[in-house]
Amino acid sequence: MKSSTNGFYVFSGTANRPLAEEIAEHLRVPLGDLEISRFPDGETFVKYKQNIRNADVFIIQPLCSPPNDTLMELLIMLDAAKRASAARITAVIPYFAYARQDRKDQPRVPITAKLVANLITVAGASRILTIDLHSQQIQGFFDLPVDHLYASPVLVPYIRETLGENLVVVAPDSGGVKMAHAYADMLNAGLAVVSKRRIDASSVESSHLVGAVEGRTCILCDDMTTTAGTLVAAADLLAKEGAKDIYAAVSHCLMNDVGLQRLQASPITQLITTNGIPNDIPLDGKIKVLSVAGILAKAIRYINEGESVSSLFKV
Repeated sequence: MKSSTNGFYVFSGTANRPLAEEIAEHLRVPLGDLEISRFPDGETFVKYKQNIRNADVFIIQPLCSPPNDTLMELLIMLDAAKRASAARITAVIPYFAYARQDRKDQPRVPITAKLVANLITVAGASRILTIDLHSQQIQGFFDLPVDHLYASPVLVPYIRETLGENLVVVAPDSGGVKMAHAYADMLNAGLAVVSKRRIDASSVESSHLVGAVEGRTCILCDDMTTTAGTLVAAADLLAKEGAKDIYAAVSHCLMNDVGLQRLQASPITQLITTNGIPNDIPLDGKIKVLSVAGILAKAIRYINEGESVSSLFKV
């Protein structure tokens, strides 16, 4: 049974099936029939249980924790679809893992983001659909089309409605200035930048602030957080500088136990994020999860129908 008159199918890996189900609901199509199982030694087995020959196939699989397992599962799904003669295979990757390893900044280290791009391409992807890559240059790591969406059309309306006016958008480090500037323009807000120094993989020190925040509501913007070190260090500095309220907006919340403890003890009132990766986080009220299923469903529909996805960039 085809999922639409245009012959497209939406399949889900195991990384975030609730998001895939929500996307399918927006598209008014059933999720494709796909078997994913594990052999006793841990190897992954995939079988498409319906005919996808000459079809437009969309595979939804964020590369979230554990990233090695979710990546391998995606590669096997792509290979199986290619060998089943799908006409086009779009890998829908709301969160792209290994994105922080996007350059060679030390001797004798890999550029793992490029390696992952190569693996996905060789496995059989025809196109990539993703949200808020850690750096724009990763699009160039793929030798195939990349539709790079943003979480801002989901996050910004909530921020406007919840926080009102007199906002200052804060970049928690120099690398986030471009993103913070874009949010400041969309929110008609002020802009501030925190300077940080990384101590180790999970700890940072924020030392300088450029911008006026005293007596104002601040919103820290970043593309991802795991240990919350950068966000909390920046929030502590904002609190010392007299910020009235402090919020954070993060596209991908990969929070581990250390990050949850830091967030709970921090001056951050609320962290706003998306469901691009599963979020079963126990901090009631401290974390607000918004859905990106709507914009991903529209992008899938536009790609299938050969329409431009640029309208999805607008807030």
